[in-house]
Amino acid sequence: MLSGTCIIDSVKEQEWITLITKSKYITRFWYYFRIGYATYLTFIMGYASTLITVYYLAIKNIPILLNVFHDFLPFSIICTIIGVPFSCAIGWLHLKRSSAYTSEADITVESNPYTYKLAPGKEEEAFAPSYVEILRLLSKLLESQKLLSEEEKLRVKELEKKYQILMQGNTVGTPRKKF
Repeated sequence: MLSGTCIIDSVKEQEWITLITKSKYITRFWYYFRIGYATYLTFIMGYASTLITVYYLAIKNIPILLNVFHDFLPFSIICTIIGVPFSCAIGWLHLKRSSAYTSEADITVESNPYTYKLAPGKEEEAFAPSYVEILRLLSKLLESQKLLSEEEKLRVKELEKKYQILMQGNTVGTPRKKF
């Protein structure tokens, strides 16, 4: 016999599932918005704003430069021809020659939850079970030929235990503490 609280609990559970699903869509939408706005929209607006500001506040007030740039269009074309390679050089220096990009990559890896647990999909469903099975079969083979020391057996068991923890959806390793 079903009691009334079971049905209520079931309804509440469904409401939570719906709320969580909506929350995922909202956070995805927010992420797409931030990427689109920060990467594309503000870039175009910032570039145009900088060109317009420099031309109409600086070039228009300096007669020598006004003789060189009569109109806004030649000024914007020359600035683009100079600015694009210059910006590429700065980007290259940022990625290849500074420690800033290394720090950014470190922070990204540290904040990624899948650094310390299996990613859903092929890692969780195929790769990890395959690794465990290979580990077991190789251990069995080496043990039957008496090629596995006690220390190696312990290491294999420890590794297998870590894979089991990962396959249960838990983490291994010690994630850095967030500030």
